[in-house]
Order: sequence, then C-alpha cells, then structure tokens
Amino acid sequence: MRKAEIITAFILGLFSLSMMWKSGEGSAWNPDVSRFDNIGFIDGEGPGSGFWPFWLSAIMFICCLWIAYNWYKRTSPPSQSDEPFLDSHGIKLLLVVGGGLIGFLLSIFVIGFYGAIFCFLIYYIRFLGKHRWTTALLISSGIPVFSFFFFDIAMRIILPKGYLEPLFIPLYDIFL
Repeated sequence: MRKAEIITAFILGLFSLSMMWKSGEGSAWNPDVSRFDNIGFIDGEGPGSGFWPFWLSAIMFICCLWIAYNWYKRTSPPSQSDEPFLDSHGIKLLLVVGGGLIGFLLSIFVIGFYGAIFCFLIYYIRFLGKHRWTTALLISSGIPVFSFFFFDIAMRIILPKGYLEPLFIPLYDIFL
C-alpha cells in the first residue's frame, strides 16, 4: 500500500502539471492571448477558457503534494501499511469494472455516446450492482436523455451518435 500511495500521487501530480500547462495555452482563435493569460478573468468577458481546468488542476497538484508529505511522514494509514495494494478480489473487481469501461469507450464509436452510456449503466447498475430492473432502466434511460438536452441542445456540444444518429434528427428539428 505504501508504494502504491506514492506512485499514484506522483502520476496524478504529473497529470495535474500537464493539465495546468495545457489549459494555460493561448486561445487558438485569438493569437493575441499569450500563454497563461486565459487562466484568469478577462475584462468584460469573465473567466478565460483555461480558468477552471487550470485552477482545478492546481488544487489537484496541491493535494498530490499533501499526499506525498503524509507518505514521507507516515501519517496516513496507507503509508503505514505493508499490505499488498490489490488482493485477488480487488484484481477481479478492477478487471470487471475496467473491462466495462473499456467496452463503454469502444462502443461509443458504434452506438454513440448516448447508446453506450445506456448500455454501460445497465451493465453497472443491474449486473454489477444487482439492483432491480426498474431502477436500472429508469437511471439508464434518464441520464442519456438529460445528457442529450444538456450537451446537444443547451450547450450545443454535439456528442458522437454512431449508428443511432438517425434517431436524433427529429429531436434536432424540434429543438434547434
């Protein structure tokens, strides 16, 4: 556990730094905005395009430093433990959940985001969580519908539809 704690903190710290660097890049459509100008507030506009990603990544990096400090001082329970990071049950759960996530990501290209999230939630809620079919179907149907109206209609961020795209054309005709 001790080794896993510091390795995870290190990897997440590197990820945080890379996200901070990437979110600080100037705007692609405004070459006058230089590096790190868009992580603050822009007069008359509000927060720049990199404001939230930069500052959330900075908070995550500070948390990684705090984890490393606690690891060094051996003040956290994982830093005091000599137990293995994953036992056989943990490895099985990692494979079951990780396999489901990989299946979800691969199915986005075939049945689109909304179809993939529906199938993934059925798999996760009904088969892994062992909840009733009514619960699984209500949540698995509600989240894609909410996501469609939030992203595609309200935010106008078009998510991939895959082979299900013809089903969305009437909705675009109604709402856009």
